[in-house]
Amino acid sequence: MTSVLNQHSTHDHTCGELRAENIGETVTLDGWVQHRRDHGGLIFVDLRDREGLTQCTFDPELSGAEAFHEAETIRPEWPIQVTGVVRRRPDDTENPNMPTGEVEVLIHDVKVINKAKTPPFSIENGIETSEDTRLRYRYLDLRRPEMLANLKIRDQFTWAMREALHARGFMEVETPYLTKSTPEGARDFIVPSRQQPGHFYALPQSPQLLKQLLMVAGVERYYQVARCFRDEDLRADRQPEFTQVDLEMSFVTMDDVLDTMEEVFTEAFGKMGVDFPAPLRRMPYWEAMDTYGSDKPDTRYEMFLHDVTDVFRDSKFKVFASAANTEGEVVKCLNAKGAGAWSRGEIDKLEGVASTFGAKGLAWIAFRPDGSVNSPIVKFFSDEEMAQLRQIAEVEPGDLVMFAATGRKKADEILGGMRQHMADALHVERTGHDFLWVVDFPMFKYDEEEHRISAEHHAFTMPKGDLSLIETDPLKVGSYSYDFVMDGYEVGGGTIRIHDAELQMRVLKAMGFTEERARAQFGFLIEALQYGAPTHGGFAMGLDRACMLLSGSKSIRDVIAFPKTSSGSELMSGAPSEVTGKQLKEVSLRVL
Repeated sequence: MTSVLNQHSTHDHTCGELRAENIGETVTLDGWVQHRRDHGGLIFVDLRDREGLTQCTFDPELSGAEAFHEAETIRPEWPIQVTGVVRRRPDDTENPNMPTGEVEVLIHDVKVINKAKTPPFSIENGIETSEDTRLRYRYLDLRRPEMLANLKIRDQFTWAMREALHARGFMEVETPYLTKSTPEGARDFIVPSRQQPGHFYALPQSPQLLKQLLMVAGVERYYQVARCFRDEDLRADRQPEFTQVDLEMSFVTMDDVLDTMEEVFTEAFGKMGVDFPAPLRRMPYWEAMDTYGSDKPDTRYEMFLHDVTDVFRDSKFKVFASAANTEGEVVKCLNAKGAGAWSRGEIDKLEGVASTFGAKGLAWIAFRPDGSVNSPIVKFFSDEEMAQLRQIAEVEPGDLVMFAATGRKKADEILGGMRQHMADALHVERTGHDFLWVVDFPMFKYDEEEHRISAEHHAFTMPKGDLSLIETDPLKVGSYSYDFVMDGYEVGGGTIRIHDAELQMRVLKAMGFTEERARAQFGFLIEALQYGAPTHGGFAMGLDRACMLLSGSKSIRDVIAFPKTSSGSELMSGAPSEVTGKQLKEVSLRVL
């Protein structure tokens, strides 16, 4: 066996680029053995690198005894280097499913770079292996072509965004990872300071305050491919560390930001082969909620929410009548076309689904395909109420109508969750990509867990409308805010920022801050706003989510090289792990 350790790689082609025009050339390839097939007198090896596969042929008469003997010993996933002559494959052996399928390389020299143990799963697409196993051996999982393709999409899209922003005068500026803790969103990851015992840094949830300071500093157009950290419960589209394409602009209105982002997206998505239909729809927040039950609606399919409050004001069904006559409450319904044929047992299970979205129960009416009606509540409805319901919800035989009778936003959220569940259950077709802006979010919301007013986006958003309501009725205050929605996911968002120190303090006080606490947490920003801060606004796009959707993946873990599990573990290295007593002592900590 000839070792190539400490030798410089001399391959002159990748395993994915040889074509008919290369026939007759002598080439050198490096890669991993994908498959080895011994056909008696001939040995075939499919050699793989990140660009594709090439069939390598070993013929004992033409390759030479030494090369053929080496080919008899090699096994899958061994990295090797081969040299040979490109030739056309024999008739009827071409592979139209491979870009290199017209040709093969007749090998006359092979060098084994290293041996490999048998992998715990096949290094190929479409494997049925547990995700934990894939994450435990992530370096092998990433060898698989579909995973390498995801990383390539991420690289190409990131580069396209950088180019588009650079071409529009944005300056890339890095902001620090070790910052001051300002916990007003998710929980911070905190880092103890060795030099200042008892004091802590926080990893940034976003560069929000720092990019605002860059606007005060006169940078005017900033961007960064920024790492962000949030200590929150995980799900398929969420990780504790993630990447944003983050930007900020000075002397702008909301229209300026959205117009600029549409230019950037047209260019960046276009380079990925995706048509971006600028200018995008701008859907007001309450239109999105009331129509789709979500502030990130997937508008590729219908199944709308319908307000039937007026229909049931005088109803004999007390649950609906009570909600219809209570200020702030509504009666709404969702028509899931096709589900009216489901069995009673299948429909009853939907109550458990609705409870996950905050419902205490689920009223429903099944309009059977044969024209009959089945429901525990229909006996309370008059013929007129049923006729109006059929008209408003566009009911046909085979439909299932589900109801929510509660506060406006809660009813929207319950039926919005059911809308997505039913679309999945009914296999509603969703093809292509769907883009829109959701705009004009409320400035504040009521936090049920904390029992206080909190910010809908964040505390640095410019409020809109009658600003006297900040003190008297904050839930009626609007904001200059916008989310970028793609395929039913919030992929990005931003706001115009507060540039006046006095207004910033008013907003913080409305959220329950005392002046002392506000200055302790955000004093550096408030002080900076007093030194001639310009109007400014920005945007941040979740790079992981965008790449997940571009790749057709179901989880952002598939487009992140080394992701965490849902429990926050990194199975390959074993993080998080314990540290030594000495390490704890150095930062003045001990574990209780």
